[in-house]
Amino acid sequence: MNLTMDASAPTHTTAPDYAAFLQQQLATQPHNVMAHVLGHEQIWIKRAGAPHGTGRYRAMAVLAALLRLDALRPVPNPGGPTAIATEVQRLRDLAARGIRVPVVLAASTNGFAMRHLGHTGEEIHSLGNEIDHAVQAGDTATVLALWQQGLDTLTQVHHQGTCLSQAFARNLVRCPDGEVACIDFEDDPAAVLPLAVCHVRDALCYAHSTAIYLQTSGTLAEGRARWAAWVAQGSAEMQEVLATSVRRMGWMRRLPSSRRLGRDLQRVRAAYDLLA
Repeated sequence: MNLTMDASAPTHTTAPDYAAFLQQQLATQPHNVMAHVLGHEQIWIKRAGAPHGTGRYRAMAVLAALLRLDALRPVPNPGGPTAIATEVQRLRDLAARGIRVPVVLAASTNGFAMRHLGHTGEEIHSLGNEIDHAVQAGDTATVLALWQQGLDTLTQVHHQGTCLSQAFARNLVRCPDGEVACIDFEDDPAAVLPLAVCHVRDALCYAHSTAIYLQTSGTLAEGRARWAAWVAQGSAEMQEVLATSVRRMGWMRRLPSSRRLGRDLQRVRAAYDLLA
């Protein structure tokens, strides 16, 4: 092997000007979120959208009060530049804690640039989609392994003293190396809720978005055992809040399980069957 260095070859390359590219794309891209290729890497530009109304948050607050479920209390996401600032701050904070999230490359008031979690031009899939594919293939071992990987991700996040924003399986993505990364942080639950409640909120979101896969694949019994083991790792306060929440959701056991009543209702019923 010839290890002689070519003296004419450059010893370094100029780093891309992410900030300039961000400003250019914010002014010209037709959609609020778009992928671009800069040099040899794929990046995503996210631009601030329109501010959100508060009506849906008031409705959620009323529902949470009626059900006496703190974990359902709404976390405001005002949209616009405020949501951009929140997401950038949360991505940087989570990365500093060792949690895998997209790398923020540049940020401004109206948007930010982040590195693609996969290889350039390669699509990556959410954990929810990966589990669904395993269900369709009849691969129950993979269903459980992927589902456990989501639980392990929540464990890592919670042990770092923080939480996700909306811990649905669609917001957990599988990177090319098989590890899970977390996305979508336009709100900050810990800014308005106690951390134990935030952890229960993560748990309920994950259960709601994945229990139906366990039910469909016939792995719900094993899922319950794994769920119990996962809960046992949480703080005493988190366990207490979760147990209280599940008791107050007891009315869900009366929900019919018929597919004719829609997928959303099936998800709620399956989640209760896992939790209880």
